[in-house]
Amino acid sequence: MSSIATVTETLRMASRELVRCSDSPRLDAEVLLGKVLGLSRAALIARGDEPLAPENRSAYSTLIAGRLAGAPVAYLTGKREFWSLTLAVTPAVLVPRPETETLVELALQLLPPDQQHSILDLGTGSGAIALALATERPRCRITAIDVSPEALTVAVGNSHALKIEHIDWRLGSWFDAVPGERFDLIVANPPYVAATDPALKRLAAEPMLALAPGPTGLEALSAIIAGAPLHLNEPGWLVLEHGNEQPTEVANLLGRHGFTGIRSHPDGSGRLRVTQGTI
Repeated sequence: MSSIATVTETLRMASRELVRCSDSPRLDAEVLLGKVLGLSRAALIARGDEPLAPENRSAYSTLIAGRLAGAPVAYLTGKREFWSLTLAVTPAVLVPRPETETLVELALQLLPPDQQHSILDLGTGSGAIALALATERPRCRITAIDVSPEALTVAVGNSHALKIEHIDWRLGSWFDAVPGERFDLIVANPPYVAATDPALKRLAAEPMLALAPGPTGLEALSAIIAGAPLHLNEPGWLVLEHGNEQPTEVANLLGRHGFTGIRSHPDGSGRLRVTQGTI
């Protein structure tokens, strides 16, 4: 890429390279160059005829190489937008995804803004769900749990950066961190990819602990559904994200553990990715 002189030419060449690994090569190219230059995407276009300094070309080449090697853009930039919040992300956490905003939307529908409720976020990762809910429902009491100390460090750092301090962050595995406690709403985006799913190859840069719970992909979902009744007030809601091929299995699990009002909801792409039930 050292022969590329201008911003426009650099982006064009990078986009051609990134076609090999990305569904949005131009976007990736712009975001990564914006990271190097400290510019917005709009500013890159406005300054398209400007040459790049050698040190910037070198830094950009390093980022493009990382993307071609499979690193998510969010890991390369160190941040990700979720629910209009800018979150720090590292390889210790999953990159927050747009479909998870569907879970947040459904949870908010269950939480009238003028009421106080208790919420439990299981497997919080970067803290995306808990922080989004805390932003929209500041009167609620929120507890967020993760089994990974490194992930919890990222989540706590995000809460400090966003000045959202009314979340109780805890280290532990699912309900082990809240013995004897009950909540009005439990939300979770647990690992749900089967260990043999070829999709894991594309996700190799992200933590396997947060992706694949076991052979079937249902292990974490099953554990949460089984344990949730002992930690929900009555009435109380459980809202789960899952794979688009798992809604029937998740609904059946909820029914077997006494949940009613079971409904699955589509994400922005029309795939059934979130299922809710009440106890």
